[in-house]
Formats: sequence, C-alpha cells, structure tokens
Amino acid sequence: MIVRQFISWIRTAPAGERAEATRSLARAWLVSDLSDADRAAAEGALLMQLDDCSPLVRLAMSEVFARSADAPASIIRALSTDQASVAVPVLEFSPLLIDADLVDIVATGNCQMQCAIARRAALPASVCAAIAEVGSPSAALELIENPHAELAPFSWDRIVERHGHLAAIRESMLVLEDLPAATRLALVGKLSDTLAQFVVARRWLSADRAERVVAEAMDRSTVAIAARSRDDDMRGLMQHLRATGQLTAGLILRALLSGNLELFHQSLVELTDLPYGRVAALLHDGASASLNALLIRAGLPESTFPAFRAALEAAQQLGFADSTDGAAGLRRRMVERVLTHCETGSDAAGPLLILLRRFATESARDEASRYCDDVLAEDWVARFEWAAMAA
Repeated sequence: MIVRQFISWIRTAPAGERAEATRSLARAWLVSDLSDADRAAAEGALLMQLDDCSPLVRLAMSEVFARSADAPASIIRALSTDQASVAVPVLEFSPLLIDADLVDIVATGNCQMQCAIARRAALPASVCAAIAEVGSPSAALELIENPHAELAPFSWDRIVERHGHLAAIRESMLVLEDLPAATRLALVGKLSDTLAQFVVARRWLSADRAERVVAEAMDRSTVAIAARSRDDDMRGLMQHLRATGQLTAGLILRALLSGNLELFHQSLVELTDLPYGRVAALLHDGASASLNALLIRAGLPESTFPAFRAALEAAQQLGFADSTDGAAGLRRRMVERVLTHCETGSDAAGPLLILLRRFATESARDEASRYCDDVLAEDWVARFEWAAMAA
C-alpha cells in the first residue's frame, strides 16, 4: 500500500521532494524488514526512478546503494553508466561492479568517472592497466596515489610514456619508495627532455649542447638509481637500458669508475647473455685475455679495453664502494689513475681520453662540493657548541 501511494505521489512531486522520498525508500529496501511482496514492489518503484528526469533523484539512490553489497544489482549497473555526477559514488565504492564492468567504463566514461574508479580500494591489475592505457592524466594521478592499486610494471611504464611530461605525475611517482628502477629512470628521462626543450627554446643552450648535458645527466642518474637497485629490480633496469640503447661503454665505464661493481657485472651479464657466476669468474680471473673476450662478447668498442683494464686494476687496489651513496658517484682517485694510464699508453683513442677527462673534471667538482658541505657542517656544529657553552 505504501509503495502504491509513493508511485502515485511521485508523479507530481517537486524534484527535491522526489529525491528525499527515493532516498528513504532505498534505505527501507536495505534495512527494513519488508515482506517479499513489499520488497518486490519497492524494487520496482526504484527501478522506475532510474528514468526520473532529475539527476537529484538518481543521485539519492546512488549515495544510498553505493557501499552496500545487498543493493539491487540491476540498479547498481544502471547507475554506474549514468551521468558522471550520479555514477561517481557507485563507481568509487560499490562492491557489486566486476572488473569487466569497470574496464568498460574506463574505456567509455569521462575523466570524472575514470577518477572515481581509480580511487577504489583493492583495485585489480586489469583495471589499473585500463586506466594506464586510456585514462586521463587526472585518473592516472589518482591511480598513482591509491595505495591499494595493483599496478604491474608495464602499467607504470605506460603511465610514464603517456603522462611523464606532466610535473604532477612525475612528482607523485618519484616519491614512491617501491617504484621500479626502470620506471624511475624513464621518469628522469622525461624530466631531462622537458628541461632540454625549455633551455633550447629560451636559447640558453644550443640543441647539441643540451643533448650532451642530458646524456651526461642520464648516465649519472642511471648509476645513482642502480646503486639502490637489487635482484629483479636491477635485472629489469638492465633490460630497460639495453632496450633503449642506453647500455653504452661510457655508462659501463662510469659504473666501474664509481666503484659500483654490481652494475658493472649486471651490464656485462645483460650484454653477453652469460650467467652471472660465469661473468664474475672471468672478471675475478684477472687475465687480460679473459677480460678482452668478455668485452668483445658484450660488443663494446676495443678502444675502451685499456680503460676497463686500468679501472679494474685501480678498483682492486683502492677497493669498491661499500655504501649506496659511495657507488653513485665517480671516485676521483680511480678516474685519475685510469686517465694517467691511458694518456701514457699508446693504444688509447681520442674519444676515450675526452670522456675520461670529462670524468676527471666531474669527479673533482663533486669532491670539492662534498668538501665544502663538510666544512659548512663543521662550522654549524662549532657554532652550536659555542652557543651551548655560552648559555
């Protein structure tokens, strides 16, 4: 009887009153002890309200049913494809929507609907992949900031490829501790390209000069990122470097001159397709023939072989880096020893000497910068101690 009265009244009631009445009926359907006949009649009336011309009415149902696992499935599906303002509560919270429903809505819905889906708890990998593939930048940002999203490595890469030029996307991704190393490096590449385009457009640097600066910055970033990578993360980084043509002799030599033996080993493993243990054994052998055979198989230029031999000898004498920070930057003594060896030898090529001299300049500047930082830190400590004693 009450449902019949509702149906008769709803035809002439104002939109606001219809919305409140529909909200009350939806709540009654969820929590009241209705008979089977009354429950069926109430569901029929609610289904009828899906065709109401006012979005306020449909939004009232959406807000009531959004978080309930007992809501009528047919109403939930209809609300999920309604206009964005109505669909958002259901898309963000309803447990009745399956992965296929969400993927389809990501592909056909607007930005607001994609963002609502990206905020869902326990978002499965398939839906994350859909957002990464076709979602708007705002939806991608919501996805990145959702701690419950199951993002596969290829989804991270797709977000970087599509939206990595946007500062908000880069900032949100770079602060993530568990971001794959390959993805982090790709983000750094996007940032470097953006900065290079900016300085060239402002005519602060020529295109060639900007390209060289970017290449050097990418190599430094690669070594720094690799110093913090382990196991599968490191292998993924090596595969990325090889696929993008960044696994060059210059980068591998920089890794060795930074004391990062792990990056040096992994680079040769990737380029030679030999097991890690075999590469380590050949390097430990210390024979020039073994090292030359390994470098030839890796496809590295023969003109760089003297530098690799000298760098390994220097590393064995000076020791490799014993910390993450220590493996992230060039070691000045190693660079100077290798440069001296190559300058006095007869088999060093001009481009190799140019590269080593750039390394020497860079390592000297880095050492000077660290020294100044230490001096300033000591000065602050001395001032603090003096102030404490004076007090």
